[in-house]
Formats: sequence, C-alpha cells, structure tokens
Amino acid sequence: MAVDDLVEPSGAEPAEAPGVTEATETTEPAEPGRRARVRRVAARVLTGLAAALLLFALVVPNQPSQLTPAAFLRIPAEGLIAAGLLLALPANRWRRLAAVLLGIVIGALLIVKTIDIGFFGVLDRPFDLVLDWPMFGPTVKFLADSYGETLARLLAAAAVLLAVAVLVLMPLALLRVTPLLVRWRTRAAGVVGVLAAGWVAFALAGVQIVPGVPLAAHNAGRFEQVYDSLRDAEVFATQLAHDEFRYVPDDRLLTALRGKDVVLAFVESYGRSVVDPTADPELAAGLTDVLADGDHRLTAAGFSTRSGFLTSPTAGGGSWLAHATLLSGLWVDNQQRYDTLASSDRLTLLHAFQRAGWRTVGVHPGVTLPLDYRAAGYDAFYMNQDMGYQGPSLTWNHVPDQYTLSFFERAARSGESEQPVMGELGLLSGHLPWFQPPQLVDWDAVGDGSIFHGMESESDPQEAMATDPDRARPAYVKAIAYSVRTIVSYLETFGDDDLVMIIVGDHQPASVVTGSGASHDVPISIVSRDPAVLDRIAGWGWTPSLRPDPAAPVWPMDGFRDRFLTAYGSPP
Repeated sequence: MAVDDLVEPSGAEPAEAPGVTEATETTEPAEPGRRARVRRVAARVLTGLAAALLLFALVVPNQPSQLTPAAFLRIPAEGLIAAGLLLALPANRWRRLAAVLLGIVIGALLIVKTIDIGFFGVLDRPFDLVLDWPMFGPTVKFLADSYGETLARLLAAAAVLLAVAVLVLMPLALLRVTPLLVRWRTRAAGVVGVLAAGWVAFALAGVQIVPGVPLAAHNAGRFEQVYDSLRDAEVFATQLAHDEFRYVPDDRLLTALRGKDVVLAFVESYGRSVVDPTADPELAAGLTDVLADGDHRLTAAGFSTRSGFLTSPTAGGGSWLAHATLLSGLWVDNQQRYDTLASSDRLTLLHAFQRAGWRTVGVHPGVTLPLDYRAAGYDAFYMNQDMGYQGPSLTWNHVPDQYTLSFFERAARSGESEQPVMGELGLLSGHLPWFQPPQLVDWDAVGDGSIFHGMESESDPQEAMATDPDRARPAYVKAIAYSVRTIVSYLETFGDDDLVMIIVGDHQPASVVTGSGASHDVPISIVSRDPAVLDRIAGWGWTPSLRPDPAAPVWPMDGFRDRFLTAYGSPP
C-alpha cells in the first residue's frame, strides 16, 4: 500500500480507523523508547562513576607530594583480590554480602589515606592505625586556637560526616559494579588474571612511574605497622624498666654545674633546614646573618657556644614528644609512649636537677590544660593562663618569645633565693601558622605585654601558611630569626657567669617549608661564660658557633640525657 492511500482526498474529513484513538496520531509512542535509552545511558554512566570511585580509592597515593596524574596509573592488589573473590562466589546473596564488606574495607582504606595526607603534610609521616588516635584531640584544639572554636567544631563535624559518606558510598559502588563482573565473568576473569600476572612482574621488578609510587600498588605495609604498634607497649615497658642513672646518688648528679642557673629553651620548629646550607640553601641563607650577628654579640658579652645536631622523634608538630624524649632519654614518638612515661618514675633531667638541689621551673605558654607538674619534676609550672599576658594575639600561642623569657626571669631568677634554678621553657613564636613577629623592645618595658599592641601587621592568611610554600617559607624564617635574636638579647641582658643556656629545636617545621623527606635533625647549642662548662663537652665534636657545622655529630635525641648527665656528673 502506498503512502498516498493513507491520506484522505483534499477537503474531506479523515476517516477514523477502527480501534484507533486520537492519541495514536501524536508523538507519545516514541517517548517511552527515548526514556529507556536515557535510563540505559544514565545507568552506564553511573556504573562507570562507581568503578572510577573504587579505582580512585585503591590507587590514590597517601602523600601530598605524590598526588600527580601519573601516580594514578597503578594496579591495585586489593582491587584484584576483591574482583577475584566476587567472581568466585557462586550465589548472588554471598556476592552482595561480600561486596558490602569489601566496600567498607575500601572506604576505610580511602579514609586512612586521606588522614595520611594530612599527617604527611604536617608531621611528615603516615597515620598510625593503633597509636595515633589520641592526636585528634590536640588537632581540634589547635584548629580552635588558630581559627576559632566554632569553625573547629564545624570542620570536625564535616570530617565525620564525610567519613560516614565514604563508608556508605563505597559498598554501594561495589554493589553497582558487581553485576557487570558477573555478566562478563569469563572476560573479567581473564582480565583479572592478566593484571595479576602484571602486578607480580612489576612488583618483582620494582617498577615506578612516579618516584616512590610502585606501579604494583598494595597496602601490605599497614599490616606490619599494626603488628609493630600492638607490640610497642611491651617494647617500651622493657626500655622504661632499664635506667642505670636512677641509682646514682644525689651528691654525684650534675656536680660540674653546681651553683649555675641552667635554662633549657625549646625553640619551636627550629630545624636543621634553617641552619644547614647543605640541607636547604635558601632557608639557611635567610638565617645566616642572624646567626653570625648572634655569635658576634655573644662573644662580645663574654659567652662561648658549642653546637651540634640531634634527631627528633617527630617533625612538623608533636612538640611534647620531643620534650619527653630529650628529658627522659627514651625514644617517645607516639602518645602511648608519652602517657606511659608520664605515669612512670623515670629519672628525667628535671628530676635529676631536682634531686641535685635545683629549683625546677617550667614556663610553657602553649599549655592550657592543668597537669600534675610535680610528678613531672617541676617545683613550679606556669602555663598560658598563669603568665598574665595582656598583649595582642600575634600567633597561635598568643605569647611572643620575649615575653616568655621576661616572665621566666621575673618569676624564677630575680628573687633573692640562693637555690639555683633549672628552667625549662617553650619558645613558641616559631609555631605554625607563622605571623609577622613583633619588634624587640627594651626588657624593662616588656611588663605585661601591652607594649606589643600596635605591632600587629598584615600577614598572609593562616591557610596560606599551611599550603603555600612561597608564603610559608619566608614567614617561617622571620619567625625563627625573631626567636634567635630574642635569645641572644636575653643572654646579653640577663646573662652572667652563673648562667648556662641550652638552646634546642623541638622538631623540623611542617613539610610546606622543608618539602617531603627532610631529615628530623634539629640544632642544639650550649652557651656559657664559664670555660669549665664547655670544657666538659670538648670531646663531643660540637661547633664553636650558634650554627653547627653541617658535618657536626648527629645523635638521636634520646641519647642526650645520658651524655649530659655523664659529662656534668658521674656515670652510673
């Protein structure tokens, strides 16, 4: 039948075919077909996105420096294992259960990698699945002190919600992909087999497209880390029980320092990178004139200096771990060790000075929560709210180093007591985020710190200090230069023949300053007018300057206590 046969002659009414309604003359019959095609396309896109999300979670590196497009070109061992398991299970019910459980595992892996990125960005190490959970409290507190409590709570809540969303989305994504694997079981099994063989070959050959990122991706190292962390308490308890210096009589402790005031000043983020031109020429160049001027001024004031390097147990943060390590002579690199040490009767340097007749005083503006300071070895302890500071909030800790040193001098050394003082101080002007430091003022004018009002200047946003090296690096150098100048000025003003100062960095700054993979070394200096004090450490090979020679000895920080007690007292 021709098309013309379906058309009525001109001017006539069209005839209605039996059983055909008006709707059959519209375009409605084609609509369901288009909707079906749209649904099919949308389903394929959704499945593709699910597969991409799973692949992303499995291959994304856990270090900020490795987040490049080429780093995602990897074969994930966990993905091959999951695919093989889903293909091997015979029943849909078991496959769905396996997909949910595997999806949760993959989601947890992505969460851990995300936390790793944050840990590497600040502490230059991965997150410890067993020992690092207590670190989240100080992290939230730091955010509250830096950005406000409301924003800190919002960020913490957002992080929790995001983690929950990941743990929900990953199982859904794997449930979406699983039917596709089963439908093409034979082909999928072949692809998995080829990729598995490739994974083994690449793993044995150590192939890397991006340095430090193996093409054969896996997370087996996490299991080893968990095992070591679970055993850590037992290992540390054994180390803690062994302390030969505990039994040295009081009258043989620190005999070469009797009558001296000893000040141990921890300088925040004072790391090797800012003093060693072979480690970071640009950073070290920024402090060259400051250290040289400090040497000149100290010499003119009758002081001599010896400097070397210690390797800190932490980097970028966790200052209290470094403090505990140097004072106790034990390697304290996690919160579990710190808490165990705090509840023990270990002989720290504070206890040694206390037993030998010194009055031990702590001044720590970064501490805001009460602590059992007497058990820690302090006769007196001043934290942030005890210091009476009325100046501006110039940085995270709110208290400039000049005020901290001035407060210590007034609170601990200006009295008429004949008992020598051992002071342990936290100088925190070098703490992230780095702000424009204040000017040094006459020490008699420091008062309650009000004089620093008006010295605030425009600084880069705090976010830039954590993410932008071009802004963070010069700001960091200025902060450390201020700390060094302040210490030198303090020694010029208040130093005498009976003052010995130990200046030590707690850790290197965050990796936004040093880059990834920097050493954990920090400078340490002993400054005194008394030649006999420095003669005691003549065999240490330290440099006669505030700047240690790049070839100066490097000791682990936990070795300092024993060396110091031996040099200035009697060995056990």
